[in-house]
Amino acid sequence: VVGNAKAAENKVAMCIGCHAIPGYKATFPEVYQVPMIGGQSAKYIENALKAYRKGDRKHPSMRGIAGSLTDQDIADLAAYYAQQK
Repeated sequence: VVGNAKAAENKVAMCIGCHAIPGYKATFPEVYQVPMIGGQSAKYIENALKAYRKGDRKHPSMRGIAGSLTDQDIADLAAYYAQQK
């Protein structure tokens, strides 16, 4: 599966609410600093999303989001965020 950053433009709405706000802290299931993912490597983002989808990473919100993504969605999102600065 090859990621298409352009295709992800219609898929990032669920990400930007948390990951695009500098210094954002979420409070579910506990208070934590939400990481900025723009500029992160595509491979890292793909691996993280697949781990959430599989249940290897345990954050409930991310598991729910990742569970709704196809492999193509994950590749597209990874390509999109990897090109951000």
